Amino acid sequence: MTDRISQLRNLLESQPDDTFCLYGIAMEHAKAGRYTEAIAHFDLTTEIDPDYCYAYYHKARCLVDAGRPDEARTTLETGLNQARSSGDIHAEGEIQALLAEIS
Repeated sequence: MTDRISQLRNLLESQPDDTFCLYGIAMEHAKAGRYTEAIAHFDLTTEIDPDYCYAYYHKARCLVDAGRPDEARTTLETGLNQARSSGDIHAEGEIQALLAEIS
């Protein structure tokens, strides 16, 4: 486990619902190619804050890299609806682009 993940987990001890830390842990796992762990932390992020739209985007990238494109499309569709609902135009555009790329 990286030092960064350890630091983020220590922060989570005092605030277990800190989506920034959960997302950060997910990103660290994704960078290391640990897709199962990354996906689980992206899921925790969106369970706590469904408007954390980039968690859907990066979860989908992990799913694609893990050879699970159908699940990635489903994740992107959910993220796209959430981005539209929350008015996150930038995330909406990036999610749409990735969805088009893998479709």
